[in-house]
Amino acid sequence: MIRVAAVGDIHLGPGSAGTLRPAFESLHEQADLLLLAGDLTRHGTAEEGEVVAGEVAGLGIPVVAVLGNHDYQSDQEAEVAAALDRVGVTVLEGEGTVLNIGGARVGVAGTKGFGGGFAGRSGGEFGEPEMKDFIRYTRRCADGLRKSLTMLAEADCAVRIALTHYAPVPDTLAGEPLEIYPFLGSYLLAEAVDEGGADLAVHGHAHMGTEHGMTSEGVRVRNVAQPVIGRAFAVYHLPVHAGGAAAGGGGVKAGADAVGAH
Repeated sequence: MIRVAAVGDIHLGPGSAGTLRPAFESLHEQADLLLLAGDLTRHGTAEEGEVVAGEVAGLGIPVVAVLGNHDYQSDQEAEVAAALDRVGVTVLEGEGTVLNIGGARVGVAGTKGFGGGFAGRSGGEFGEPEMKDFIRYTRRCADGLRKSLTMLAEADCAVRIALTHYAPVPDTLAGEPLEIYPFLGSYLLAEAVDEGGADLAVHGHAHMGTEHGMTSEGVRVRNVAQPVIGRAFAVYHLPVHAGGAAAGGGGVKAGADAVGAH
């Protein structure tokens, strides 16, 4: 069994340094890896990225992240990602990473994702160039997620997880105003999860949403925005499938070994 800790929308800034660290200190006793589902900062500054890095440095387990819309606000998303990278966090965008956890190969595919809406109430690539660009960007994010999940399957991962900021299904948005659903996620992400194959999909972004959801093909979806889960992180247990011994292929980042036993 793989124990996956996850949280998103922690929105850290200079005045919040040290707020999550006490909870994270014992994380290695409760989980085998930590997923960060975007909106890690308030305004996406390099300074705020350093605060986040300080909270998750040296936890003794792998940490994998995607960025969220807040992390792009100041056009310093590269600096935020670099701060995390310096403390060993793997930041994904249209990529996957393979982790060796207790002898099992665990794959995480990640993208920020984007909006567009859900089946029957979604935008399309029609009309003004701005609308076409909006949906094409979402489609590129979804395509990257699909390809990464497929590569993780080819890498013979025993567990595969899709990590996004925007929601792949409307289930986990329940509680949010219906009018803003198109800005909270896209059905294209769910299609990517179902077609690429995953054991779990994790996202954030929807602060007033609901934790539990599912894709049309039965993949469990969890909204781990901190205002939703109401704690420093949630932990999910995933069974290990047979196999998981082959080497990873192109488009898959090199991962890290987890420290400690399950």
